[in-house]
Amino acid sequence: MNNDLLFDFNVDKAAKTVYITREFDAGLSLVWDAFTKPELLDQWGAPAPMRAQTKYMDFRVGGQRFYAMISPDGQERWALQKYTSITPKTNFKMYNSFADKDGNPELPGSEWDYNFSEQNGRTKVSITIFNESLARMEKMIEMGFTEGFKMLMNNLDNLLAALSQKL
Repeated sequence: MNNDLLFDFNVDKAAKTVYITREFDAGLSLVWDAFTKPELLDQWGAPAPMRAQTKYMDFRVGGQRFYAMISPDGQERWALQKYTSITPKTNFKMYNSFADKDGNPELPGSEWDYNFSEQNGRTKVSITIFNESLARMEKMIEMGFTEGFKMLMNNLDNLLAALSQKL
């Protein structure tokens, strides 16, 4: 990882919200694609040694992504993301919840708001995650969300570097 890239990760328990700002050494189109195309999401969307596998994804307002994080021994943890707003290459919002293997959501969930901007060949992604309950947010953090998310960002850095070399 390029150490001069911005990475802020803040938890506001009173607001039941996590604020993340992350800068990538890649252009906006490539970073946007990495967050919105299942074949790219599956390459970076799970902390090692787990892997991500999208069962289906329809990136449009009202569409969904249903995917699993799969452990080396085959255990699956499913999640369902419902897209509520999309402004191409600028912003998208989704409602995220854990789910069973049949796609039935486990509520409460969380609202994710992604904002993308580019300056001098670098792309900044600002993510706001509002949790419907403090208990859910605390459980996410207890399950290793902070460390896991940092691992995901490193995975994404590596993928973007590999993809940039192919361009």
